[in-house]
This record gives sequence, structure tokens and C-alpha cells, in this order.
Amino acid sequence: MATPKQFGLKDFALQCGLVLPEAEVVYQVYGELNSERTNAILYPTSYGAQHTDVDWLVRPDGILDPSRWCVVMVNMFGNGLSTSPSNCPAVAQPGVYFTQYDNVRAQHALVTQELGIDRLALVYGWSMGAQQGYHWATLYPDRVQRLAALCGTAKTTDHNKIFLYSLRAALTSDPAWNGERFEGTPDRGFHTFAQIYASWAASQAYYRAKPYLAWGYDSLEDYILRGWEAGYRKRDPHNLLAMIDTWLRCDVGNNPIYQGDYTQAMGSITAKTLVMPATTDLYFTPEDCEAEAALIPNAEYRPIPSIWGHRAGNPYQTPEDEAFIKGAIADLLSR
Repeated sequence: MATPKQFGLKDFALQCGLVLPEAEVVYQVYGELNSERTNAILYPTSYGAQHTDVDWLVRPDGILDPSRWCVVMVNMFGNGLSTSPSNCPAVAQPGVYFTQYDNVRAQHALVTQELGIDRLALVYGWSMGAQQGYHWATLYPDRVQRLAALCGTAKTTDHNKIFLYSLRAALTSDPAWNGERFEGTPDRGFHTFAQIYASWAASQAYYRAKPYLAWGYDSLEDYILRGWEAGYRKRDPHNLLAMIDTWLRCDVGNNPIYQGDYTQAMGSITAKTLVMPATTDLYFTPEDCEAEAALIPNAEYRPIPSIWGHRAGNPYQTPEDEAFIKGAIADLLSR
């Protein structure tokens, strides 16, 4: 595996008002640009993930094939690789936050200035990656030929915000939280956080089916502990809070270009767009995604039929969901 690359931005102004003397975007490139530079796919990361967590689908004969496409995976701010509270004291201060507007402006500089790409053949995003994809398609419509938005929305709904509030409360209710920072490992916080996340990220039908018992987990409790909590414990809790703050503020209309007009922003998308929720997603619901698809001039709504809920959009354990997504992306790329 090649070493990830770093792209620095001088005097980068965040939407919250802070100007960073230097911001950094960490990225990985899979495959090679063709001579015309027309085969670039941008793949932003999702909540809690770094590129190595979700790059499994970039492989020959995978959903994104690097033998044909040049796939650029970008780590969003706050994920522990790009500029984050864990590696930049300036953004660890109260009142400082990142938005998807910040992420996509930084990625645009990377794509155009560092990589010399004028137009992306596809922006592919799952969950918070889909949020970034929608921002790309609204902020830079002339630079995005196609958009695949899997299990994510362009604006965070009120119901989704309640889920996020509960995650933040789980972490910050821990005794290690002093009101501004964690003074130790939030053991109770991680435990509660994982239970909340596990209950929302997969559907009721998933838990009735108990697929985790076939993977070596002894019980539901063992699955939550080793399958969920252990993963989130690998992340700095300040970074988890930072990404929650970004998610809460997701709104493609909330920027100087659209000045709060979300509907105008959605109507500005010119990319061939594939809106792909999971039929059982509990927080990016198919109803919310279908309503957004109706606002986009050239969108196809194609839900993933799956009991896996939100996790259907990252189907590393479900070959049938992977095949469904692979076929849909192949169709999109052929247009």
C-alpha cells in the first residue's frame, strides 16, 4: 500500500470564522489518471472512518475499479488524519467546528491545484461522504459529471439531529469530560456511544436475523462490545465530537453562494445523480432521500433492498448488497 499524501492549505478560513495558518488534507490515490485527466473519481470518507477503513471497494472488479479509474480518497477534517482536534490544537478550542463547506473547498483546491483535474467523472460517497458529494455537486456543478450519494442526505434532518445529540451526550456525560475536553479515556461514554450507534446503524430485521453469530460473536452483547465499541475506541473522542458537529451542520444551502436557500442549491445540480438509500436505513431514511432526489433535475432514485440498514451502503460483509451497488455504479458510469 502506498503512503498517503498530504496537501497543505495556507491561511485557510473555516466557516466558523477561524483562520488556520495551515490546514492539511490527507489523501490516497488508487490507479492512474489517463492522459486526458477524465477518469478521476473522488471518494470522501464517512463518520469515524479513515481511508483505509473504507477503501476495500476500490479494487479490480470492485465497485470502483482502479485499473480503469483514478480513485482519489480524501480524509475529511476531524477524522484524525486530515486537520483534526487530535493533531491541531487550534481546532480543539470551544466554538471551533468544521463544516462540509470547509471540507469541499479544501478538496476542490486539492483536486484542481495539486492534481490538475478540471472535472470529476464521479463523486462517490456513503453517509457523510454522500454529504460531501452533494456539496461538491452544488458548489462546483461544472466540475462534477456524476454523483452517487449512498445512504446520506444533503441536509441533516431534525430526526437525524436527535440521534447525533444522543451520541454527543453519551460521550460528554462521561466523568472524563470537563466541559471542554476529555481528561482521560471516556470508558462509560464509549460504551453508551457504541450501544446507541449499533441500535441505529442496522435495522430491526438485521437484529432479528442475528448474522453476527456466524462471525464468531457469542451474543448480542459480545457483538456490540467487540464489533462496535472496540472500533470506536480506536478514535480520539475529540475527533468523534468534531465529526458530529460537522454532520449536525450539513446543509448545502448554508454557504455564501446559496445564502440559506437549500432548494435552490439542490436545483443547481447538473451532475447525473444516483440517490441510493437503504430501504431500512433508520436515520437517512428512504423517504428523506426520495424527497431530495425529487429536487435534483437529473436524479435517479434507486434504493438498496437490504435488511442491513445504514450499513448496506458499505457492504463489506454482504455480497448481495455489494453486487446491487456495483451494478448501479456501472450503469451510472456508462452514461
